Amino acid sequence: MTLTIDPFSAFLIGLAGSLHCIGMCGGIVTALRYASTEGNALYINLAYHVGRIVSYSIAGGIVGALGMIVGQQFEHGAHVLQVISGILLVLLGLYISQWWKVLAHLENAGKVLWKRLQPLSRRFLPIQRVDQAFAYGAIWGWLPCGLVYSTLSWSLASGSVAEGSLIMLCFGLGTLPSMLAVSVFTQQLTSLARSALARSLIGISLILLGIFYILSPIS
Repeated sequence: MTLTIDPFSAFLIGLAGSLHCIGMCGGIVTALRYASTEGNALYINLAYHVGRIVSYSIAGGIVGALGMIVGQQFEHGAHVLQVISGILLVLLGLYISQWWKVLAHLENAGKVLWKRLQPLSRRFLPIQRVDQAFAYGAIWGWLPCGLVYSTLSWSLASGSVAEGSLIMLCFGLGTLPSMLAVSVFTQQLTSLARSALARSLIGISLILLGIFYILSPIS
């Protein structure tokens, strides 16, 4: 019996890992704040994040479809995918805590696609309208990121297009509070994101969760 992957857990992963997001995308969010006028700053930032989360959901649906194929074609395929997702969570914990940055190699693999997409984002600069911010966020949602890739493994293990999309939607929503707060508390959150203690606590939590997912199908 496989362990049901709770979308709320994906939300918590996004919430816990959002300090990593600040390091990856905090500069973009801060730039959006200064690029927009006082009256539309909130809408510009929201549109960027909505575009980013929509891309996460699309990726989750695609990966969920692949998981469905694997689960149907191979005996115990669902169990294997769950173990893989657990292993990636452990690696993510090691990566965020900066104890072992092996996931950097996975991010490098994603740069092949990113090199094609990133130039498209320049068409929407400077960002002055909500639709530009949404399109910009939708493109940056495909930025190579170990945190995103690890959560995508949950979508893969779900073996469902709908559940895969839902998992990544909830993950994206989990990253939202911290990313929105960056525009107000930039210095404080950046300092927290660089805190070794905060990174270690988040890393240990992800490692323990990953071990739980690995052992569940085995037991």
